[in-house]
Amino acid sequence: MDIREAAAAARKIKENIECVIFGKDTEIKYIVSALFAGGHVLLDDIPGTGKTTLAKALARSISADFKRVQFTPDLLPSDITGINFFSQKENEFIFRKGPVFTNILLADEINRTTPRTQSALLECMGEGQTTVDGVTYRLKPPFFVIATQNPIESQGTFPLPEAQTDRFLMKLSLGYPEKKAELSVLDEYAENSPLDSLEAVCTGEDVVAAQNTVRAVKVSARIRQYIVDIVSMTRESERVRLGVSPRGSLALMRAAQAWAVFDGRDFVLPDDVKAVAVPVLAHRIISRSQGTIRLTESNANIIEYIIDAVPVPVA
Repeated sequence: MDIREAAAAARKIKENIECVIFGKDTEIKYIVSALFAGGHVLLDDIPGTGKTTLAKALARSISADFKRVQFTPDLLPSDITGINFFSQKENEFIFRKGPVFTNILLADEINRTTPRTQSALLECMGEGQTTVDGVTYRLKPPFFVIATQNPIESQGTFPLPEAQTDRFLMKLSLGYPEKKAELSVLDEYAENSPLDSLEAVCTGEDVVAAQNTVRAVKVSARIRQYIVDIVSMTRESERVRLGVSPRGSLALMRAAQAWAVFDGRDFVLPDDVKAVAVPVLAHRIISRSQGTIRLTESNANIIEYIIDAVPVPVA
């Protein structure tokens, strides 16, 4: 698949999802870019903003398998990855696949389950495989996790450790729609859900081909240095207690490559890096919890300040 075909596929998926999710063009573009970059997305949002609908619309748009797991305190790792059970009929142990064996996995309210169960996703997200009773099973690509958590409720939750939040390529929030978009929701969903009639615009194989195209996008030495300079400043800034890891540097480059493909280019510009910096980096830093008001500003504001402070490379 060449750049033009990958860009066309990305736009078709985005436009298809916009038939059921209204007024969230930028957020949808981020999610499709994360898919093409081979990453995963964490949606930190209040209930009722369309997270499940978005995940289903994405799966239908690429004709992919979709599964949803409601994370609860009593959920076990085997409930996600699968389990070996003894079949009396076959007189042997048989592996029953868990919901992780899919293309699009919605991990709903991931912070409501225990760290042990949360960590069951780590190998799946990082390596595209899972190990059960010493046997490793490959997950069929594309494999894309959309995890959600409610930022308002904290009672009965288990905050995601840094090791797991770092596995997500982007952290996003849909938020409330504008009045005009919400009116469109009422109009379109008055009689039937537009999701029911949503048709595929490409296949999972097309997505895998597009992911390979993204990895081939050229990133010049100047752009790579620009990415390293940004990440280095997160480690040196007085506003940050824990900076971005090398995995974050690679994530920023992959996201910028996907953003470039979205615009039909086979090379990355500084503007591509700027466009994806906040959703890619903000959840990877820990700001200082004490000090002046300036030091306790949001992570997104800190990343924006760093982007403004780092000199932009000149072609």
